[in-house]
Amino acid sequence: MLVFSQLSLRRGTKKLLAEANITIHPKQHVGLTGANGTGKSSLFAVIRGKLLIDAGDFQIPAAWVIAHVKQETPNEACTALEYTLQGDTEYVFLQEQLKSAEGERLGHLHAQLDAIDGYTTEHRAQILLHGLGFSNEQMQQPVGNFSGGWRMRLNLSQALMCRSDLLLLDEPTNHLDLDAVIWLQDWLQQYAGTLILISHDREFLDTVVAHIAHIEHEKIKLYSGNYSSFERQRGEQLAQQQSLYEKQQREISHMQSFVARFRAKASKAKQAQSRLKSLQRMESISAAHIDSPFNFSFRKPEKIPDHLLQSKLVHLGYGDKTLLKDVDFQLRAGSRIGLIGPNGAGKSTLIKFLAGDLESQKGEVVHAQDLKIGYFAQHQLEQLDLEESALTHLRQLDKQAREQELRNYLGGFGFSNERIETAIAPFSGGEKARLALALLVYQKPNVLLLDEPTNHLDLDMRHALSVALQEFEGALVVVSHDRHLLKTVADELVLVSHGKVETFEGDLDDYSQWLKETNLAAKNQSKAEANNESNTGLSKKQKRQNEAQRRKQLLPLKRKIQRLEKQMEQLQQQQSNIEIQLGDADIYSAENSQVLQNLLKEKGQIDSDLEEIEMQWMDESETYENKFNAE
Repeated sequence: MLVFSQLSLRRGTKKLLAEANITIHPKQHVGLTGANGTGKSSLFAVIRGKLLIDAGDFQIPAAWVIAHVKQETPNEACTALEYTLQGDTEYVFLQEQLKSAEGERLGHLHAQLDAIDGYTTEHRAQILLHGLGFSNEQMQQPVGNFSGGWRMRLNLSQALMCRSDLLLLDEPTNHLDLDAVIWLQDWLQQYAGTLILISHDREFLDTVVAHIAHIEHEKIKLYSGNYSSFERQRGEQLAQQQSLYEKQQREISHMQSFVARFRAKASKAKQAQSRLKSLQRMESISAAHIDSPFNFSFRKPEKIPDHLLQSKLVHLGYGDKTLLKDVDFQLRAGSRIGLIGPNGAGKSTLIKFLAGDLESQKGEVVHAQDLKIGYFAQHQLEQLDLEESALTHLRQLDKQAREQELRNYLGGFGFSNERIETAIAPFSGGEKARLALALLVYQKPNVLLLDEPTNHLDLDMRHALSVALQEFEGALVVVSHDRHLLKTVADELVLVSHGKVETFEGDLDDYSQWLKETNLAAKNQSKAEANNESNTGLSKKQKRQNEAQRRKQLLPLKRKIQRLEKQMEQLQQQQSNIEIQLGDADIYSAENSQVLQNLLKEKGQIDSDLEEIEMQWMDESETYENKFNAE
């Protein structure tokens, strides 16, 4: 286990931790949270032996293998697959020894390779790379050919490839799209070692971890439960402080009013129903972030035409290559669209077109006369003037505004008076992203185009952004791997896939299932094509008979899978019912303490039962798939 006793830690003159205590047991999955600058990454450095503690004691089993994601981007001649394989140091060592081994030594090395399941190692690496978005062709390309973001994915794949006892992940989703985030989430759920995860993605934390270690006021406190459970517990603690209580009540009243506005709309579509459920949970979330330094809202647009933008039969691409065909896309006042789809399918291409940064190859587009677009993308952070201050950037947008008004405005984005006046060159990625958002908000756009707006933003700022976006009166199009943001701000999901742009009839949970089914269908088709090649000598009649016999043999297994699916549906419904009860503020009153304890106990049992049945379902489904495609 990892034991921190009376730990004190400084970075320069800044005290991060003072006499902090925490114990993390083997196989626990722990989310490490806290405001930026509180010492999360420094704690990782202590665990890795890269930073000495100032006082106290830290213990970790000497035999433990620690895996982490390198921060430097590789630039090597080896292929992406070879680079990933380097993460399995045992495999690499044995392969190197085999090159020169002979006789009895050769047999001994092959036995060692078999003992670590080394003959499937390359296949394991291919699965990792595919899950992180690499195609078969990309796996064979040199590492140096990839951009910085893709090289960081390679660093992640190498860390996951390691046969580790402890896995340290610091913002692993920053360079991933939604599909890769969903895959990584599923992979980490199955990780058998101890996991410590730093992430600002609420949904990701909720699914992957069962404990939260929160750093605050130079101390670490370990909470049982996922991040949503932590927010409820912390919200109760903060509500007990009278100075924050009144602010919390105003926030809750604001959220209740907003939910009421969308209640009628929620009956019209499954996406809106999903959003309503998310908003009903916002009360407890707001309570947990009530002492956040961020507090801003989008300024009311001067004009909001009903028909803002419309494209018809538009083709989009680069040079002679067409990526999207026959795009019919309409933005009206109040449109709130989340773009989803596989990596490289064209989501950012579509946003660039909507922003006016990319000309269409073909088709027609009509803009409203008073259209005013606010476009946020990561490359815009690079366009900030590093030698100028945040105040100067804002002053350039409004030379008539009083300085105190500008200071107050930037304060809502978490910039203190000292930070407002200094050059932004030393700003962190999160601070630059906050400044870029502040500049965008100030210009009163009636259309917001947001391409991964939460990258580098911490949980407090993400919450403030979601609350502000809910109140935005214009049209919104967002691409994000942060599912909580998508659930709370998007009423409609649009799928960008296979060269088409189409409305997706479902919510994000349906999209996750769609992804799995799509990947499974592709896998099955590939196997079927291989089987057809090997079965060319069989008659059609014989093939039909073989298929019928195989289905008959697998019928009991199929029925078992269906029973498990029915059990999962029932448990998920019970889980949802309890979450609704836990979302009621009255349940946390003193007179309901026993009811609350019973609910939490019941939820824990349901969560455990659901996890066990899901594991059975996955095992049986995999068995069914393997047997069905065995011949």
